[in-house]
Order: sequence, then structure tokens, then C-alpha cells
Amino acid sequence: MAYSYEPHYFEDFEVGEEFISVGRTVTESDFVMHSALSGDWTELHTNKEYAEEQEFGERIAHGPMTFVQATGFVYRTGIVERTAVAFLGMNYMDLPNPVTIGDTLQLEMEVTEKKELSRDDAGLVVLDCVMENQEETVVLEGDMKFLIKRKDAADEDAE
Repeated sequence: MAYSYEPHYFEDFEVGEEFISVGRTVTESDFVMHSALSGDWTELHTNKEYAEEQEFGERIAHGPMTFVQATGFVYRTGIVERTAVAFLGMNYMDLPNPVTIGDTLQLEMEVTEKKELSRDDAGLVVLDCVMENQEETVVLEGDMKFLIKRKDAADEDAE
């Protein structure tokens, strides 16, 4: 089922559980919006003529843009909707291949760690992520660490 999952509280996640996102095609607008937001107008990302003469032969996505696409896919599945307290970072992230305009991306996630914390209201959930394009070429690998609400904490919030 690749589209919408139910929101997961800390107790709902199980190590080994897998999720898959919908696909999304990267557009020219994505490149422009990322450049405008970040202020990064590097020619490899924004100058078609320049980029055609470089190693990849075309414009490639900013590395941070590729990462942002991946985080968006996590949220789009619905698993952390209204249950994520915070994104806590990553232990590692690799961008082994570029993303280009017209690529269709999809993210696969596996719960690799679930850890009790000193907090009573939330716990740590780590998702190992692999994002591929339409040719099944890996464009991002890494883990994402989330602070996720506990059910009983959510019930207290509702009262």
C-alpha cells in the first residue's frame, strides 16, 4: 500500500516494519523554488547551457533539495502526521547519484530502531531510507531520526 498509512504513535512502530511512498516527478519549478528559498543559484542547478558542458550533461538537483524531497515523502505517507514531535537529524546520508528534471522519485523506509527515552511523552524512531528514481537508481540513502508522541501523551493532549 503506497499512498497513505494511518498515523503511527511510538507504540505503533515495529522494528522491521516497512513503508513505501507515492512517486513524484521532479520539475523545473522544484529547481527554481529550491534556489529561491535557499539562495543557492549555483549554475550546475540553474544554468542549462553551463550544466550541459559539465560532468552530468544536464542540470542536477541541489543535494539539500534531494534530502528535502525525501523528508516530504516520509510526511506524505501519513505515518508521522500529528505524531512527530521533532525531526532529530540523521546518523548518515549519501547521495550516490544525481536527481534531474523529469526524474520520478519514490522512497522506501524501514524502521531500524525504536528507543525508549527519558521523556514520558515520546520516544525515538529511526527510519532507514532509500530513494530511487524511475530506473531504480538510488539517489539517496540514509536514516532519519524522529521524536514520536506516545499514545497516552496524545490522549492527555486531547483532554
